[in-house]
Amino acid sequence: MDTFLLKNNSFTFMNTPEENFAALGLNLPPAPKPLGVYKPCLVDGKYLYLSGHGPVQDDASLIIGRIGETVSQEDGKLAAQQVGLTMLATIKANIGSFNKIKRVIKVLGMVNCTPEFEKHPFIINGASELFAKIWGEENGIGVRSAVGMGSLPDNIPVEIEALFELE
Repeated sequence: MDTFLLKNNSFTFMNTPEENFAALGLNLPPAPKPLGVYKPCLVDGKYLYLSGHGPVQDDASLIIGRIGETVSQEDGKLAAQQVGLTMLATIKANIGSFNKIKRVIKVLGMVNCTPEFEKHPFIINGASELFAKIWGEENGIGVRSAVGMGSLPDNIPVEIEALFELE
């Protein structure tokens, strides 16, 4: 994977979420097309709902594998960060700017893992830490669930859906 974990807790926030994202030096993958009968995102009043997203890479391929089997815990966290980037690509493609997001309300992270794996929250931190770097700790961290699954579509290691409040 080309991305890196966001470990610098002393990150200085700039003025806007767009500027914060640019300062991270990360790339957005292409926004994915729906693989079924659903919308990738939906605006309802002041809320933006994002459907479940997987880890799309810059070349539009998916990261695949099961955590605790073919994917390590650290690579699982990186995969969750990549899911966060994929979600950001959908936001950018559909509403144009991260600045139109006021805050993260809720994140549901699903981890494709072995029955023995118990560190689901650690994995989903990959996306949550990314959102905190963009919108700040107050607005970038919402409520969250992180759960283990026996499988996910196309054998992706992580799927995440989220709810955001718009400005």
